[in-house]
Amino acid sequence: MNAPAQIKKGRKFDQVIEGARTVFMREGYEGASVDEIARDAGVSKATLYSYFPDKQHLFLAVLQSECAQQSEVEFLEEGSDLSVEETLHVICKTLMTFILSDFGQDMFRVCVAEAQRFPELGRTFYDSGPKKWGRKIAVYLDSPRARAALDIEDTALAADQLAQLCRADLMLKVLFGIEKDPAEAEIDRNAAEAVKTFLARYRR
Repeated sequence: MNAPAQIKKGRKFDQVIEGARTVFMREGYEGASVDEIARDAGVSKATLYSYFPDKQHLFLAVLQSECAQQSEVEFLEEGSDLSVEETLHVICKTLMTFILSDFGQDMFRVCVAEAQRFPELGRTFYDSGPKKWGRKIAVYLDSPRARAALDIEDTALAADQLAQLCRADLMLKVLFGIEKDPAEAEIDRNAAEAVKTFLARYRR
């Protein structure tokens, strides 16, 4: 996904991006109108077009910004003294909290819906989220402490398996509107079950 060409930044640039983000996440690309975006951003259409030549460039700029936020999700603190089981629980709970959040759900819906219209969008979403998270988890699984407790030949595959256990049924319930705002206790329980399943496969 190429960055919008020759986009200038000015006093109201961030204001335009935030207004556009709200509308695109609510309406999707096709349903969002420039008039609605300008209204939500609190700017004139002339101001909006002074930053972005068209809706497509604005959409791509918003999604690039949103995808960058995915990359900032951190699972662990440096120098943690937690056991391997406790660390895996932290990883699962952090990942589940993110993917079940309004932001995580909005990003998933919009990127899946618009991936065919903007082919590079799906790749950008995957690279900045699932792929990067998998690498971070694999780094931990390759650490001496994890290696001493777990028997894993392919840590990249195991990292992906752990992430998939975190998604499970709760993600689908939230995605389809069956359940909204799961309680922390429910997320915690699902994270604990994901860890138990993972350890049943890989614990030495």
